[in-house]
Amino acid sequence: MKLNLGKKPIPFINLQLMKRRSLIKSVAAAAIGAPLVSFNKPESSNNLSLKKIKHNPIGVSTYSFWQFNGQETPIEYCIDKASEFGFDGIELLLIQMESEKNNYLQRLKKRAFDSGLDIMGLSTHQSFVSPDASKRKENIELTKHQIEVAYSLGIPTIRINTGRWGTTKPIGDKSEFDVLMDNKGVESIIDGYTEEEGFKWVIDSIEQCIPTAEKCGVVLGLENHWGLGLTSKGVMKIVNAIDSPWLSVTLDTGNFFDNREEQLADLAPHTCLIQAKTYYGGAKWPAFDQINIDYKSIGELMRKNNYKGYISLEFEGNEDANIAVPKSLELLRNSFYYNLS
Repeated sequence: MKLNLGKKPIPFINLQLMKRRSLIKSVAAAAIGAPLVSFNKPESSNNLSLKKIKHNPIGVSTYSFWQFNGQETPIEYCIDKASEFGFDGIELLLIQMESEKNNYLQRLKKRAFDSGLDIMGLSTHQSFVSPDASKRKENIELTKHQIEVAYSLGIPTIRINTGRWGTTKPIGDKSEFDVLMDNKGVESIIDGYTEEEGFKWVIDSIEQCIPTAEKCGVVLGLENHWGLGLTSKGVMKIVNAIDSPWLSVTLDTGNFFDNREEQLADLAPHTCLIQAKTYYGGAKWPAFDQINIDYKSIGELMRKNNYKGYISLEFEGNEDANIAVPKSLELLRNSFYYNLS
């Protein structure tokens, strides 16, 4: 006869069940506060591993809030809006700035820093397409100064242009630029000169800016932007001739009217900054309403070229920027990313 000593019987313990429950609790606890990691879908059914992705940083040009509309739009306002909408950086349009004095530049730098934004680009204007050597020299010195402005602001790259022939004239109530856009950026060469001479002027001029760019650590990004930069062939003719690590391409997604995919592909491997156009509410210039920019395809193109840099939004539509700019940011966030593995 067994004695009952007042002890309760020891229940049966399912160790396997306890292990599973402990594992679940451990995983759940570890997940709390853990950073989210993005994954893309497997490239094929044979690829069972998920790949981590990272989204390209997205900035916005101050031009997106101004668009040469004749109204004062301070850079400070643009910085505040960029931060409010959730951008990573801001690109400054130099001619929109109220000053180039150092105290103003440093105030802008601090405002961007306090707002959690990189100042990731500076858009400048110059023109080297001129038979007048003194005018080219003036633009060379201007560009050197612009490089130094970028250096003062801690900006890693500036957008530069070739300039235009300047033979387009206003017609009726249409401005010179309106007429140029109606002609899809094409204009006639100055009488007595050749396109090849124009390329020589541009190449010689930019070459003289390279030492300043190198000294300041600022990459010159030649944009596909009218003049001799109207086509990818023209842009690459200049970039290849100079052959410097301090000259790359600023790729504007909206400035090719013909053979878009082919020309974008030509410039993609050489790109240091993408200026991404959107036209919500209809384009500011009607010629651009003909352009259908497929950002999903452009994102795929840039991934193939291992592009990890900034995308800078240039909103150029008629919709209210307070509505169109956040929509544009969402579009670009969803389109531009790259694989980490």
